[in-house]
Amino acid sequence: MTGEAQDRQKTAVHFGAGNIGRGFVGLILHGAGYRLVFADVAAPLIDGLNATPEYTVHEVGEGGRDHVVDGYEAVNSATDEAGLIARIAAADVVTTAVGPNILKFVAPAIARGLAARPADGGRVAVMACENAINATDILEREVRAAAAGEGLDDAAVDARAVFANTAVDRIVPAQEPGGLDVRVEPYFEWAIERGPFGEAVPEIPGVTWVDSLGPYIERKLFTVNTGHAAAAYFGRAAGRERIAEAVADPEVQARVEGVLAETKALLVAKYGFAPHEQQAYIEKILARFANAELPDTVERVGRAPLRKLSRHERFIGPAAELAERGLPTDALLAAVGAALRFDAPGDDEAARLQELLASGEPDAGLVTEITGLAPDHPLHGALVGVVAGVRAARLS
Repeated sequence: MTGEAQDRQKTAVHFGAGNIGRGFVGLILHGAGYRLVFADVAAPLIDGLNATPEYTVHEVGEGGRDHVVDGYEAVNSATDEAGLIARIAAADVVTTAVGPNILKFVAPAIARGLAARPADGGRVAVMACENAINATDILEREVRAAAAGEGLDDAAVDARAVFANTAVDRIVPAQEPGGLDVRVEPYFEWAIERGPFGEAVPEIPGVTWVDSLGPYIERKLFTVNTGHAAAAYFGRAAGRERIAEAVADPEVQARVEGVLAETKALLVAKYGFAPHEQQAYIEKILARFANAELPDTVERVGRAPLRKLSRHERFIGPAAELAERGLPTDALLAAVGAALRFDAPGDDEAARLQELLASGEPDAGLVTEITGLAPDHPLHGALVGVVAGVRAARLS
């Protein structure tokens, strides 16, 4: 490596300049010495970043402190594709925080960036930082498909990129409109699988490198995300506005604890987690939800209920595996019922869910459409009962 290459500042292109991108992933990469390039389709946000030399991430709650992020640039991925591709071609890291359903839309730009990258220019680390199991696998499939159209076969992609799954965990609530500063909780975890990198593991202080990410991802998804969503749906039903207010309600807290007791049973049975260690993890998560300095609302956390009720997501995923093992699912089914009742202005998925419930489709067919479970699955019958109960309540 030449002295010039050694002195070159590492670059990270991050798709998604929203609150999570600025307040979590971007912050960690900035702290690791990467020069940040934010890519987004929201023109006002991109213009604001380019017009502002720095922003501050405010950690709120016990042990929180402020972090200043500067030296970044921002690219409008809808109007400056050439600029985006050039930056990807020279990047050391490409990350996303756009939502699992948007990965297919960012993949073509990544593929074009790889095509513009010299075959001997080293491999860029591509990592999807989404609340979904193995989201990078989804992104990789889309990138490889798009790369074929750019004349790159799998070997050429492998020479230019390494794809690694991640698990991310930090509560970043909805923010006051205007400005670039972000309020976050002090706690965070960013776990990345080590294996794909071989001996060339990137230096990113704050990252937890793990040999097997599967158990880690599911523990986080079925504890943090399941618990957070359960608090939102039970809290909404109880008339609570904020998550902290919801878990301060003894009845809501008991319901959330019941849900997490069931997911704990699954994680212990499936991965061999020590019961006392998983219980300590649950208690830490509940304490985070109770952080009154985070203005997180049940409406924000509960949004997109159809995705949260899908086959491998935070409720149906663990409940299905528990049912397959003959283990109890009553608390999770109650959370599904609360999710089915969720309705919020401006939430297209919530509106669609209510349309489905108001339709004349049979309960069994509706369960399959919403959850992806076949009629012969051991959880299907219980879910039919939940849907029937929700529908009956709508008519009463």
